Amino acid sequence: MSTHAKRERLLLADLLEAEGPEAPTLCEGWKTRDLAAHMVVRERRADAAGGLLIKQLAGRLERVQDEFAAKPYEELIQLIRTGPPRFSPFSLKQIDEAANAVEFYIHTEDVRRARPGWTPRALDPVFSDALWSRLERSARLVGRKSPVGLVLRRPDGRTAVAHRGVPVVTVTGEPAELLLFAYGRQEVADVELDGDKTAIATLHETKQLGL
Repeated sequence: MSTHAKRERLLLADLLEAEGPEAPTLCEGWKTRDLAAHMVVRERRADAAGGLLIKQLAGRLERVQDEFAAKPYEELIQLIRTGPPRFSPFSLKQIDEAANAVEFYIHTEDVRRARPGWTPRALDPVFSDALWSRLERSARLVGRKSPVGLVLRRPDGRTAVAHRGVPVVTVTGEPAELLLFAYGRQEVADVELDGDKTAIATLHETKQLGL
């Protein structure tokens, strides 16, 4: 496993272990046990994980995820910590870094920011740039259902257009915060929004951002 993905994996495993199975998360309807089961199924049950993207498989995904959620919590944590099995595509270094650095970062924040008194993590510049690179490539996908035009902008002025349309809202923040905003965590993302006030309110309230 590559550096960023492995680090975020271990951070999430440690955090889930510390919080216990019944702690809140930002994922609607999920406690930490449910989130842990999701991470395990995603990497270890390709026959069910397709339900994340294909509606016809969503029922199977839910059943399999419920089965894993019923396992001992400590077992789920260990499966996350040890990583995917060899036959999983996620065991390949390139795929691990491309898919898991973002996935594990977001879900770590789903646990961290569900607690009162959280503060943004200080990320090293290399990891911030890696997250920005992923966001640039996925911006149109995660912003495709935005109800308004959406531009993501770093403090240094670099931008990514997530959705073309009018009125336009420009969201400014560090890459990690922009990532959280674009993946539907608007309420906890440390960003500044500029544009029409009604459009900003609409964007804050929408549940259409993300995958």
